[in-house]
Amino acid sequence: MNDAPKAAQDELDIPEEPLAVSVLTGFLGSGKTTLLRHLLAHPAMEETAVIVNEFGEIGLDHLLVEQATEDTVLLNSGCLCCTVRGDLVAGMRDLFRRRVNREVPPFKRLVIETTGLADPAPILQTLMTDPLLSNRFRLDGVITTVDAVNGSATLDSQMESVKQAAVADRILLTKSDIADENACKALEERLRQLNPAAPIYPSVQGAVSPDLLFNAGLYDPEKKTADVRAWLKAEAYEHDHAHHGHDHNHGHDVNRHDASIRAFCLTYDRPLDWDRFNSWIEMLITLYGTNILRIKGLLNVAEVKQPIVIHGVQHVFHPPVRLEAWPDDSRDSRLVFIVRDLKQELFEHTLRAFNEDSAAPL
Repeated sequence: MNDAPKAAQDELDIPEEPLAVSVLTGFLGSGKTTLLRHLLAHPAMEETAVIVNEFGEIGLDHLLVEQATEDTVLLNSGCLCCTVRGDLVAGMRDLFRRRVNREVPPFKRLVIETTGLADPAPILQTLMTDPLLSNRFRLDGVITTVDAVNGSATLDSQMESVKQAAVADRILLTKSDIADENACKALEERLRQLNPAAPIYPSVQGAVSPDLLFNAGLYDPEKKTADVRAWLKAEAYEHDHAHHGHDHNHGHDVNRHDASIRAFCLTYDRPLDWDRFNSWIEMLITLYGTNILRIKGLLNVAEVKQPIVIHGVQHVFHPPVRLEAWPDDSRDSRLVFIVRDLKQELFEHTLRAFNEDSAAPL
């Protein structure tokens, strides 16, 4: 009887740890197609599955080896590529089922390529809320492509492109070889103000090492432990604040879309009362949820020795994670916010109001 679960495990291909998911986004014409083509041909992308919108948009004909199903192909590199024309949840569930039943190669990573007009938030929320997906997959990061030639004009005119860059964990500056050098530098500075924590990598014809784009999540896949400092990057916001002062949008045209986006880090040097903290978060997402693009946090909670990690996208939060140890000597809580049309002072004042005995909740 005791051997039955192991026998079932041997017959099925169920991963012991959640599979890493990276979301590849970027505005129309920003180079997602070219990037994806290069990535799928790279040896480091073996054992990777990719969900895309339409094969015809990618032009992978020279890579196709066999037609596994109507919407699935196996590539020379060992990658599995499939289209999802309907519901993403259904597509991911079906892909995982086929992996478990060994109907497709046992991929260890999933890349989801969005349409150029997509807001990545719903995809991130799907990974957080669907019971099966949240147990079988974990978000590694958001990779955003930005066109170095047209990027500034796109940011001016398209709010979707601003949100794509604001929530990114990695930004790839494409077409940098044909862009004006001064305009390219100005765009990089603009992106750093918009998203101080995301590294920016230039790319020519999609050529970039996968090592630079992946493993951006909370967990280090090699050490199998949490790397919260690399994931949170709180120091990036402190550096940005030191250079730009309180006015995060210094020098911005107020009519530009990214003038309304702020990215900042709050620190709190007292242990947090968990119930009060939850009440504060619930107040924020109830009143301002659509304008809170992303939240990452490392918390010192009263009567809990280990740090607690939280991650939210707009009004949806991943279940809190208790880490084994603190990443450094500091015991301050650190909260990173990316918001739209909201001031940092609102978060500072209400955090104190909800967590200090001397102040009544607002």
